[in-house]
Amino acid sequence: MNIESFRTYCLSKPGVTEETPFDPDVLVMKVLGKMFALTDLNTFGSISLKVEPETGVELREQYNSVVEAYHLNKKHWMSVVMDGGVGDKLVKTWIDDSYDLVVKGLTKKERDGLVKKK
Repeated sequence: MNIESFRTYCLSKPGVTEETPFDPDVLVMKVLGKMFALTDLNTFGSISLKVEPETGVELREQYNSVVEAYHLNKKHWMSVVMDGGVGDKLVKTWIDDSYDLVVKGLTKKERDGLVKKK
C-alpha cells in the first residue's frame, strides 16, 4: 500500500474527509469530524488506527509491524508500520475496523445519514 491507495481507500467510505489539523505533514482521516486514521504524508512510515483495547494488545503480540501509536492513547490506538510486514488486504481490514469503531460511536442520526450517502 502507498499513500495514494491509502487516501483513496479511506475517502471511498461514507462521510470521510481528510485534514492536516496537527501539522501540514500529518494527514488525518475523519468520519463526520472524528479521527479514525492518520499518517505522515512525507514518509508514509506507519498508519495509526483506532482499535478496541483488547484487539490492539492481541495484534501487537501477533504482528511485529503493529506497535503502540505514537502521541495517541496507547489503549485505543495502534500503529501499523508500513514495512511490508502486513499485507494490504489486512491493512484495509484494520482501516475498516477503525472506521466502523468510530461510526459506532456516532449518534443514530449521524449513522443513518451515512447510510443514505452510500
